[in-house]
Amino acid sequence: MPGFELFGPEEKKEVNDVLDTGIYMRYGFDGPRKGIWKSKELEAAISRTLGCNYTQLVSSGTAALTTALAALGIGAGDEVIMPTFTFVASFEVILSVGAVPVLVDVDDTLTMNPEAVRKAITPKTKCVMPVHMCGAMADLDPLAAICKEHNLILLEDACQSFGAKYKGKYLGTIGHAGTFSFDFVKTITCAEGGGIVTNSEDLYTKFDGYSDHGHDHKGVDRGADLHPFIGYNFRISELHAAVGLAQIRKLETFLSIQKKNYNALKAILSTVPEVSFRTIPDPSGDSNTFLCWFLPTEEITRSVVAELKAQGVLPGNFYWFDNNWHYIRKWDHLRQATTLNRLNEAQEKGLRALDGADFSASDAIMSRAICTAISLAWSEEQLKEKGEKIVAAIKKSL
Repeated sequence: MPGFELFGPEEKKEVNDVLDTGIYMRYGFDGPRKGIWKSKELEAAISRTLGCNYTQLVSSGTAALTTALAALGIGAGDEVIMPTFTFVASFEVILSVGAVPVLVDVDDTLTMNPEAVRKAITPKTKCVMPVHMCGAMADLDPLAAICKEHNLILLEDACQSFGAKYKGKYLGTIGHAGTFSFDFVKTITCAEGGGIVTNSEDLYTKFDGYSDHGHDHKGVDRGADLHPFIGYNFRISELHAAVGLAQIRKLETFLSIQKKNYNALKAILSTVPEVSFRTIPDPSGDSNTFLCWFLPTEEITRSVVAELKAQGVLPGNFYWFDNNWHYIRKWDHLRQATTLNRLNEAQEKGLRALDGADFSASDAIMSRAICTAISLAWSEEQLKEKGEKIVAAIKKSL
């Protein structure tokens, strides 16, 4: 990861197709675009690849999540359960539709703990939103069972895990809907972009309209479209879709390289008895974008991080426990409800409850975890050197 490491003439060709028409918007201008519809092509390619009925492209993973939540009917006062380890967009989108983020602990899968989810359910809970972090899956069977038992929506945030599977099914296709990010550092990239997948025609129609100001897209004259509901501007451009179209054709190559490099690096780190590895609910379905590993204590882990930094090996090795974007420990603006606009009463109450909440179970996991990004561009020599430097840093700290 990520796909930009292997940009080539394929991406240039697809972008030049669009540049040659001069039509960079995904809707309208049917004549001048000369039959070039990159967004439609990419949507069809994603649906074929993942084996789902419908795909809607949007401008980002954040836009995908926002659109999905709105289309699923989640709004003011509804509670959405999400994990403590994710990207800040997860709580941002929940707040954006008027709902309340309810955070629960992660376990050694680095995804939400199903038992923590069960304990967090209240009469106001409407949705469970597992986040498939760092290329691998949440434990979906128990989460799906909990949702079925309590009549809850299961929305998969698969923004970091395009191409990964759970028991033979692609992530994002198992819940009511699934979302992806195609930003610059994802497995496949549009430079900026996102997508939503579903098997529900009704949901797809809502995704399609909501992401384009509520347009029903039923006529040939965009200006005459009806607006059955209010929407927003979350459109992807043809230029971004063109990049993604070239990238998705390389997906199997990307995944194959990642798996090879992941296994080689894991073999090197496995020579250290004190190193353990993230639990993967379905190891065969991992997209292998990250190798996540644990050390025995926070003290040792911090020492290893410091040594990696001193050796210049820290880039690409992420200590999420101290990361501002991905773990609740650094989300002061969320716990203190620091917003530019007023929140509704339920949101203010929910965020106040976060300030001082006990997430020690997550801390015990995250404080010992380091995740190493798997590069597509490593030579065998570079991979071996990186692994040996990591092992040397661990042994020095131990």
